[in-house]
Amino acid sequence: MPPQLSRTDLHPFNRLDVPTLLAHRAATRPDHPFIVWEPFEGQSETWTYARFHHQVGRIAGGLARRGVVAGDRVLIHLDNCPETLLAWYACGWLGAVAVTTNARAADDELAYYAEHCGAVAAITQPRFAERVAAHCRHLRWLVVTATDNGAPPALPVEPGQRFETLDAEAPPRRAPDPLAPCSVQYTSGTTSRPKAVLWTHANALWGARINAAHEDLQPSDVHLVHLPLFHTNAQAYSVLATLWAGGTAVVLPRFSASRFWPVSIKHGCTWVSMIPFCIKALMTLEVPAAHPYRRWGAAACDLPTDPHFRVRTMGWWGMTETITHGIVSDLHWPSPSLAIGRPAPEYGIAIVDDDEVPVAQARAVEPGGSGQLLVRGVRGLSLFQEYLGNAAATESSFTADGWFRTGDRVDLLGDGSIRFGDRTKDMLKVGGENVAASEIERVIATVAGVHECAVVARKHRMLDEVPVVFVLPAAGAPPGLADRISAACAAQLADFKRPHEVRLVSALPRSTLEKIAKAELRKLLAAEDAQARG
Repeated sequence: MPPQLSRTDLHPFNRLDVPTLLAHRAATRPDHPFIVWEPFEGQSETWTYARFHHQVGRIAGGLARRGVVAGDRVLIHLDNCPETLLAWYACGWLGAVAVTTNARAADDELAYYAEHCGAVAAITQPRFAERVAAHCRHLRWLVVTATDNGAPPALPVEPGQRFETLDAEAPPRRAPDPLAPCSVQYTSGTTSRPKAVLWTHANALWGARINAAHEDLQPSDVHLVHLPLFHTNAQAYSVLATLWAGGTAVVLPRFSASRFWPVSIKHGCTWVSMIPFCIKALMTLEVPAAHPYRRWGAAACDLPTDPHFRVRTMGWWGMTETITHGIVSDLHWPSPSLAIGRPAPEYGIAIVDDDEVPVAQARAVEPGGSGQLLVRGVRGLSLFQEYLGNAAATESSFTADGWFRTGDRVDLLGDGSIRFGDRTKDMLKVGGENVAASEIERVIATVAGVHECAVVARKHRMLDEVPVVFVLPAAGAPPGLADRISAACAAQLADFKRPHEVRLVSALPRSTLEKIAKAELRKLLAAEDAQARG
């Protein structure tokens, strides 16, 4: 296991926590806009640093009045909205743990998140309220926001359930403890259930400071935030980094190609994090003759689309577990197009053939070669603290000599830069979301009439990849199996995790030890796609 931050260690965030950083900004830049909310309907609203800090304190008081104490986990099941951020920072004020969950989660996933983390309360939106109440059964209470991004509520909201009731005198801030738990995000791995990545306050501050440095953020920068706030990219690459720099974050409910340029021009946005889906969607629209962007961040640098948008894209690689970019392109040094950059100076990076061999003894990957990506850091500071409630998964995610196993393969280029190779084969990337094939297979395996199944990725023009499932029916399986599989997935999985195609087959290809040869299934889909392209 890698070294773990202890209370006697000196580090950049001694005697600091996230509320300390927010209070500092409220004192030094009280009237500067911090959060600008741009809804799809209605008027925009601005929170200066002073207003945001004041309201966070009042919400922390409301949480405390309802019995939330340090260490309690609070489920934040929200789309992008001001309340997402206000609630996250209010939990930090109290020392409670903000558990952000994917707003597209299915009922079964919701129940798992709440049960697994032991959430005592939930903050959600009107259209989710009935589902949260029904499936998160051990909550003491839930409150519902006014913001619902235009969707009608499923049921009327009782006065006592309104988010506005979380309003009371701000409680005294606890003594800053950088090692205290700060937040949890559920991330898909190669297991059948998402793992709960626990960050400390030092982790969050690390993300704020290092992301701001990598992105060269300045107090004058305006960062457009359209990616989901329940993910690390928007939460740390964008908002926390903006807070560290003292800049402004303009928050959208979600990505909208038609609103991207008007909102960017209106607020003078200079920075944005992008994913392939968004770039592809914007390619169909006219680029304004003049725009304020000085940099975009994405999964690769100097994209072929950069001349079209008249902006240089910065490449990077990171995970929820690394909080920031372990590999990043240099703003002042060239990298080959489509590279993700070079090892960030804050991390150790290794590329190995076999992660069971100590890194010091492993064969070095030569330029032009590829291998498994490992990252070295300090748990609780530059690497996540743990997988909450899963000590075995935490331990197995590290090599014997303390390197974090990312599950990704990368290519080492001739100039020393790194290019992303591929993901662990049982991971899919669907419209920017990580999806474990085993999550989908777990659901399908419970459907009566399924003998075996295998989920693999199929390339998709807009979403990057989509899941396709190959199913070997059991003997005597009743008719309608494909429809029942689709129904089970619809009931238990978020929409982006559901298979785009269910194929019933008479046999599945096998590799050694009779394992399903998923590589052969991928080749089959790739060949079909190539044939369809002509």
